[in-house]
Amino acid sequence: MYGTTRFVSDVMTHTVAAVGRRAPFKEIVQLMQDRQVSALPVIEGVGRVVGLVSEADLLPTEELRDHPEDSYFRLRRPADLAKAGALTAGDLMSAPAITVRADATLAEAARIMAQVGVKGLPVVDDHGQLEGIVSRTDLLKAFLRADEDIAEEIGRDVVSYLLPPPAPAIQVEVHDGVVTLIGRFDDTALVPVAARLVRAVEGVVGVEFDLAHGRPGAVAGRSAATG
Repeated sequence: MYGTTRFVSDVMTHTVAAVGRRAPFKEIVQLMQDRQVSALPVIEGVGRVVGLVSEADLLPTEELRDHPEDSYFRLRRPADLAKAGALTAGDLMSAPAITVRADATLAEAARIMAQVGVKGLPVVDDHGQLEGIVSRTDLLKAFLRADEDIAEEIGRDVVSYLLPPPAPAIQVEVHDGVVTLIGRFDDTALVPVAARLVRAVEGVVGVEFDLAHGRPGAVAGRSAATG
């Protein structure tokens, strides 16, 4: 996946636990525990995603059970009041489900998760049918990419593209995902462009520049981990 991981399809989990609308409360809890997941897509028909039931959707029932005398004062949202007495996935779920397509970029998926405050997204096809699920952990897999692979891609696809010969050589060093471009840019307007292109490479944590000098003997595209 390294070097080409740019889309949800590259990191998503294809085997997904899901429930139907009529799945009872205890079955949902048991399935979450067995699969070690915090949310389950709710499907109907041939697999069309109609909602998502999460641990957060189940908590109002627990709160009502422990403190029935004052729960109505502490469960402030009407949705929480309804879910506190819900018995099935159809009543517990959050709907419509926030989903993502398999061809969405990892950045797009991360943006959706941040905006709606969820830990995972069902992945659906053109017809809304379940294809998989992508989690925050899946999105972070890109940052496990080896420094050497990151450096090779930057040297090949960024440096060689922006500064083809006979332009001065730019050396690429990567340490723990942090990229340093070393050398001289004849056109300083290319510096912010290079920064944007490097940040778009999967696995890059940050970008730094050492424009004062190049290092004799360094090879463009080779990682030189230090420390």
